Amino acid sequence: MRTSPSLLAPGLAKRSLEEFKRFAKIAIKQEGLTVPAGPYPLLEFGDPSTIEACKTMSDADIGGYSQVSLVHITGSEITPSHARFYGSISTELPINRPHIQRTGYAAWRNCDRKGTIFGKSLWDVDPYAYLGLRVKSDGRKYFVNVQTETIVPTDLHQHRLYTRRPGEWETILIKWSDFVRTNHGVVVEPQMEMMRQKVRTIGIGLIDRIPGPFDLAIGRIWATNSPDNGQTGTEEGNVGGKAEGKTA
Repeated sequence: MRTSPSLLAPGLAKRSLEEFKRFAKIAIKQEGLTVPAGPYPLLEFGDPSTIEACKTMSDADIGGYSQVSLVHITGSEITPSHARFYGSISTELPINRPHIQRTGYAAWRNCDRKGTIFGKSLWDVDPYAYLGLRVKSDGRKYFVNVQTETIVPTDLHQHRLYTRRPGEWETILIKWSDFVRTNHGVVVEPQMEMMRQKVRTIGIGLIDRIPGPFDLAIGRIWATNSPDNGQTGTEEGNVGGKAEGKTA
């Protein structure tokens, strides 16, 4: 029997080994039978390679004039390494495209993760109660977007990224059960529970349609069961409020 060349690829082998280690850790700690105590890292922006595995989107993709960038910022003594999501929103409509009636948005998300010998790489966050984000906001109206492996690929589960201290680092916790299912910016009825066992992508979008610059720093994103997970010092977690339906 001859081994397929694709199975010998270093990247595939490394990803498969990491996935095997994760499965083994779950089995040893019996996390399938008990509630996981520690956080589950999803996106760590202290690592520059995480940025490379993400993509940006904006109305510029359909001829609009908004600008968007997602770059890695190296840490210093006063700030951690992080991703910087920034640019400028424009609501100007593209010329000679009369079918485009609405612009003024920008977003980013991780790309579909590469597979392993165990199959497609998906996050299973079902054992966790919260999505955690470490961010520094400019106070604008951002939404967290979660895409799962569903029969309707354009469905998104969304929740407002509520921050309390613009210009300062803070930890935001959102209950997975509070996300709202939408499609093309419209709330979908009837609502269906998120397939938390099969999360494909996580990202953040800006849809307030207010022209001008925006700037959001993201340190990391993780799943957790404890409101204290990921906190620094004596800082209290900011648990997100009720979700809002987006109508972009």
